[in-house]
Amino acid sequence: MMSLFHSYRLGDLTLPNRVVMAPMTRIRAAAGGLATPSMATYYAQRASAGLIVTEGVQPSLIGQSNPGTPGLHTDEQVAAWRPVTAAVHVNGGRIFAQLMHGGRVSHPDTTGAQPVAPSAVPAAGKVFTPAGPRPAPTPRALDTAEMPEHVQAYAHAARRAVDAGFDGVELHGANGYLISQFLSSNANLRTDRYGGSVGNRIRFAVEAAAATVEAVGGHRTGIRLSPGGTFWGLEETDVPELYTALLTELARLGVAYVHLEATTDEETLVGLRRAWPGTLIMNPVAGLGPEQTGRADADRWLGLGADLISFGRAFLANPDLVERLRSGLPIAPADEATYYQGGDAGYLTYPTYQYTA
Repeated sequence: MMSLFHSYRLGDLTLPNRVVMAPMTRIRAAAGGLATPSMATYYAQRASAGLIVTEGVQPSLIGQSNPGTPGLHTDEQVAAWRPVTAAVHVNGGRIFAQLMHGGRVSHPDTTGAQPVAPSAVPAAGKVFTPAGPRPAPTPRALDTAEMPEHVQAYAHAARRAVDAGFDGVELHGANGYLISQFLSSNANLRTDRYGGSVGNRIRFAVEAAAATVEAVGGHRTGIRLSPGGTFWGLEETDVPELYTALLTELARLGVAYVHLEATTDEETLVGLRRAWPGTLIMNPVAGLGPEQTGRADADRWLGLGADLISFGRAFLANPDLVERLRSGLPIAPADEATYYQGGDAGYLTYPTYQYTA
């Protein structure tokens, strides 16, 4: 059986193991969406992962979801990311930037503008703002003529990512953000070519992926998906049909990988593995639940056909997670109170495993 610690060829990269650091929001960027020296240290500490995928990075100002998140749409942001990617590479790692357009999961207090979405349907719950959680506002429905602008935002940010030293990008098509909103059957009520049928609901995702592949190459382009996920009040109908159709189009584009979350039943996920001919990253435990991915979950999904396994929360308190998994060492718990509080506590302060004589 394939081991979590066997190497893997991903595009032009040779990954020394099959452990992927999943994208996780940390709210540590400086004003203007700038990466910081602490972020360079944070990612470099975890460079033993086969692949790091960063926290969500906004491809445009209107695409920013949370305050305190980094961007890739200005020259200053590109310059701020270069020490981060350099630190990861010096420490032997590989790093993709996750490009995340929040769509309706945003607020005017964060961006200075009304959020945009497929339809004027607000997200469920409260969104983060500079003044704290606020009810999600009603977004402005995008005009059909505006679609190319938002499609190209991913491509422009991907070019900037490569300029900043990233090895590639992952489009955030999951968890209720913009691409996911287009896939939805209750957030996307459009009657034009971007809504209604399965073929129309996948159109925005396919166009965003195609534009990114054209900009930086398929070997540098991945996408994360959450089939059947209900984040921010989303619903999806015809999940197997919807995602099989999407994977078919992504395969034609030659993207480097698909990153699936365990947000639907195992039978559907295994069916999607069969439908996808390329590299599959599997996140075996749905986010925001009480459990986190462990070695047994990873081995199980490698046996079910995944190529790489992503770990989220386990990486927060365990910068040496790969070694802990390899040696069967305890996985330290993370302090939830420090997830989004800013500063270096609960960010750079988790040690590697301390052996005792």
